[in-house]
Amino acid sequence: MKLPPATTIAAAVLIAAVGFLVGKFTSPGSSDAPDASDPRNASLRSSTRAASSADHSAASSKRNAHPDSSHSASGGNKLTRLESIVRGENALDRNRALLAYIDQLAPGDFEAAIAKFRGLGITESRFSEYAMLLTAWSQVDPTAALAYAQANTRSGFAATTILSTWAATDPEAAIRWAQANHTSTDANPYFAGIIRTLGATDPARASALLTSMPRSNERGEALDAMLPHVLAQGTDAARAWISALTDDSLRNGSMMRAADQMAQTDPKGTADWLLANPGEATKRNLDNVLAAWATADKTAAVAYYEALPKGEERGNALRGVISAISGQDPAAAAAMINSHPADITDGTIQTFIWHSFGSNPALALNYVGSIADPGNQENMYNHSLDRWLSRDPASAQAWIQQNPLPDNVTRHLQERAAQAQP
Repeated sequence: MKLPPATTIAAAVLIAAVGFLVGKFTSPGSSDAPDASDPRNASLRSSTRAASSADHSAASSKRNAHPDSSHSASGGNKLTRLESIVRGENALDRNRALLAYIDQLAPGDFEAAIAKFRGLGITESRFSEYAMLLTAWSQVDPTAALAYAQANTRSGFAATTILSTWAATDPEAAIRWAQANHTSTDANPYFAGIIRTLGATDPARASALLTSMPRSNERGEALDAMLPHVLAQGTDAARAWISALTDDSLRNGSMMRAADQMAQTDPKGTADWLLANPGEATKRNLDNVLAAWATADKTAAVAYYEALPKGEERGNALRGVISAISGQDPAAAAAMINSHPADITDGTIQTFIWHSFGSNPALALNYVGSIADPGNQENMYNHSLDRWLSRDPASAQAWIQQNPLPDNVTRHLQERAAQAQP
């Protein structure tokens, strides 16, 4: 079977998303059966493979038009050939052979082919090939593909791939399926796959689906699927889209994610935008934006920070600048901390220590005593000294001998030394 252009585009979108999704999946060899403890699977188990004739007339005509599988190799030979392809070492050759293999599959061949593929063990390097098989099956019979995914998988990747492909050719049918197969009041886990494709072809419909979801991990995944399409429209359009969101949590989540991307090309404009829209996103992301800016243009970022009025936002901006400078030049970062004491917080000191310790542990440890919170100070001493003693015990011991330490830290070091005795 040949994939039509719309389906090919959907497949490309899914394959590009594999790196982001792969961390959510079960590892090779682990059970991929539905999790009985997950209440969502009650609806999954009760769903059927039936579909309305309106939703599947196109898929049926494709299946009827496909040459009978008896004209090609037997089912067993096809599966043997698939294993040979999958075990190939050259990724380009594998993908070329797999596309040719898919072109020869009849609609009824896909379930056995995917079961065989999964039985061989899905590694991270093979997820794009898994997506190709799922994409091809979803083009000829999406409901059968989804029924298989419901019965045999639990990570969400298969259903997301199938629904994303289906949304390229019949989005309303895909949406109806997603709604019919999720009956609880929780966020619909199937919307992210649809939005991943619909965001490019019908952003208004994709936005409506996203905003209909309650706050949840599923909505976060759907937002991650939507934002690339929003950002592709340009900075002004993206900011307008985010500003129009009426849900505070969704708007803040969108701002936080978008700000990280926008800061790479327009750090000043992004910082101005965050400051003009104070809230959780500004508190949590202004330092990231200034860090990205200081990495590219330290002079401009420092000047921007110094022009800000005193307050929490100025302190957050300094933390970002210190974050960037500490890894490149710990001495310069320390000098900046010393010259701006009014803007220094425990978070800024901790940031400096984390980023400077690798290249200058003695300088970093000299600032641990500046952390005001006793618990945080003790933890930072213990963690940093343990690392240094493991890496360079002679230098660490010399520093310890020359610097007074809190009693609890001294006891920790004594216990560590006792444990190291034979």
